[in-house]
Amino acid sequence: MAVEKLINIEEELFRELINKISDTNKYSIENLEKAFRFAQKAHAGQFRKSGDPYIIHPLEVAKILIDLGMDENSVIAGLLHDVLEDTDVTPETIEKEFNSDVLSLVESVTKLEKLNFYPKEFPADFYRAKNIKKMFLSIANDVRVVIIKLADRLHNMRTLEFHDPEKQKRIAKETLEIYAPLAHRLGVWEIKWQLEDLAFKFLEPEKYREIARKVTETRKEREESVQKAIEKIKKALEEANIKAEVTGRAKHLYSIYQKMEKKNIDIEEMYDLLGIRIIVNEVKECYEVLGIVHNIWVPIPGRFKDYIANKKSNNYQSLHTTVIGENGKPLEIQIRTWEMHRIAEYGVAAHWRYKEDMKQIDYFELKLSWLRQILEWQKDLPSDVFVELVKNDLFGKEIYVFTPKGEIISLPQGSTPIDFAYAIHTEIGHRCKQAKVNGKIVPLDYVLQNGDIVEIITSKEEGKPSRDWLNIVKTSQAKTKIKQYFKKLLREERIEEGKKALEEELKRNEDWVKKLLNKKENISLNELLESEYLKNILQELGFKEKDVSSFLAAVGSGEITPQKIFDRLRREYQEERTIIIPPKTPSKILDINVDGLDNLMIRLAECCKPIPGDKVLGYISKGKGIVIHREDCPNIKNLRKKFPERIVEVSMERTLRGPFKVGLEIDAIDRVGLLRDITDKISQAKINIIDLSTKVKDGIAHIKVVVEIDNDTIFKYLMEEISQLSDIINVRRMVKI
Repeated sequence: MAVEKLINIEEELFRELINKISDTNKYSIENLEKAFRFAQKAHAGQFRKSGDPYIIHPLEVAKILIDLGMDENSVIAGLLHDVLEDTDVTPETIEKEFNSDVLSLVESVTKLEKLNFYPKEFPADFYRAKNIKKMFLSIANDVRVVIIKLADRLHNMRTLEFHDPEKQKRIAKETLEIYAPLAHRLGVWEIKWQLEDLAFKFLEPEKYREIARKVTETRKEREESVQKAIEKIKKALEEANIKAEVTGRAKHLYSIYQKMEKKNIDIEEMYDLLGIRIIVNEVKECYEVLGIVHNIWVPIPGRFKDYIANKKSNNYQSLHTTVIGENGKPLEIQIRTWEMHRIAEYGVAAHWRYKEDMKQIDYFELKLSWLRQILEWQKDLPSDVFVELVKNDLFGKEIYVFTPKGEIISLPQGSTPIDFAYAIHTEIGHRCKQAKVNGKIVPLDYVLQNGDIVEIITSKEEGKPSRDWLNIVKTSQAKTKIKQYFKKLLREERIEEGKKALEEELKRNEDWVKKLLNKKENISLNELLESEYLKNILQELGFKEKDVSSFLAAVGSGEITPQKIFDRLRREYQEERTIIIPPKTPSKILDINVDGLDNLMIRLAECCKPIPGDKVLGYISKGKGIVIHREDCPNIKNLRKKFPERIVEVSMERTLRGPFKVGLEIDAIDRVGLLRDITDKISQAKINIIDLSTKVKDGIAHIKVVVEIDNDTIFKYLMEEISQLSDIINVRRMVKI
């Protein structure tokens, strides 16, 4: 009986899916049933955490996809989306039974299933960045993949209560921070608000219950008030011969919570928990209805927003106004056309749902232009940089500014005139010389505000952007175009640009560089390039010793900054400081073996701080015994050239017992949890922390940590582990402790 009951539930859900289909030309019932039977057989004997047969999940996902109006192959892929991951079904079987398009969708969704944005055992931010990048590349190849994934996530959120609390929190956080904003950016409002409310329920259960209770308690009174307002509007529209649908619109719980937090108010102080939506046939009727509404009630100044003329970046369009409604309380009203409504509710999915009707705006192509840009960004960017670019477009707030001719340009908050110039045209950006905002000359790093009128003054000569702009611009588009410009420069031009940039940096740092190279007179760039110090840095960066031109070209293209080179040089320059090993202790016990010599005082050079396992050389100093340097130390290289007769072969074995104090210098983008992540890595390696200090300047954290280690193997492991953390810029040995 139990088995029969389960089968009946599965069959009933499939009938519900079929009953949702109104267009039999769009969907083949036969094909959908074939996919259902295939998945049902593949998942036979599998159950969800809720105790339900596993097949119920893909059925619910397919129902959501039909509600969104997705194409037949997407719905079939929704039914099959877990068969490759959880059953013995092969890709070849899916392609044979269905088609290559279905297989491609299922394989792509399966890859997304494996992405864990908050893994417990790894640094969360690092792996989150990598996995977000993978997800966006999947989206850009076929946007249907992410629609299926959003439907999958929505049903998983509906059944999240059956998981343990820790997993509930992790999945809810992932949903709120990644999937809900993605649904918003793709314009799929119907999924977005459900994901937000469900995530809110598990992340802030007490606040969720409190808001839900208070909303329920006052619902009847609010609904009666809104209904009276609806009747007034309907009557006025009938008199004006305007056909429209007028409905009440409830605010969702998470948006209520956000408003309460933002304005620091209680729910009792919110009067816009219910609003009204008016849908008409033509754009001109939107403005006619606005006039009618403002004749019925007094509009609240500053609360009118024209998103028809000033379209949002996700192509949302509506008129928003707030009036003093019934009982003197504010009433929010949205006015839009049916086409605007389709886009607002279904976003990119509207391409499939209303494909035949969408003649004026190819919304799908507009959305894909953003997704295709993602493919361009990812070519040369590491994961963390890629995610920063995407975040500005996906999660960031927007401003709207105007060209002198009145054209509206949407930009991320914090954008500059340079961002504006590149939004107009690449060549305008390259030739940007000055900018006027509201008729006044402003610096190029001026932060644009909503409503600014921006005019770009261009150079008459060939466009030539500045590398400094990369530190100013906000938009991913501007950053990409500037980097592309410098990459396209001819090699010789890049080399000259690199020389010029290094020479300018050399002038700024000449005093200490002269001391570094033991020079009293001015130093030329060639002298610096020929120094052992710079050759050592080039080797670390992966350049061959004689391939200086490639290094200069890399500097000229912006791939390597002059500041980075001189920061590295500054660290190389340190005076020797020694730790004296007691002379009573024979060198052989310390496992520091000096070729042909014995019982001499041995000192470890502080400039390079060798540790057991390092390849080392000894330098016989005058009256100070032997100083042990790492082989790659610039100081020992210079000494070897000047005093080759004083260099001796030395070995420093890993059997030498520690602990040895070693310092780490870490540069990173400052963020919450950074110090915790670093100390966690050290603790996990069972390494003792002796001292730790941190300074933050201009958003960059400079961290110094002294640890006790036994040999170079442990130290290299620790450096590698820390360097993999999110937002880490550089990890290096500390020169002085």
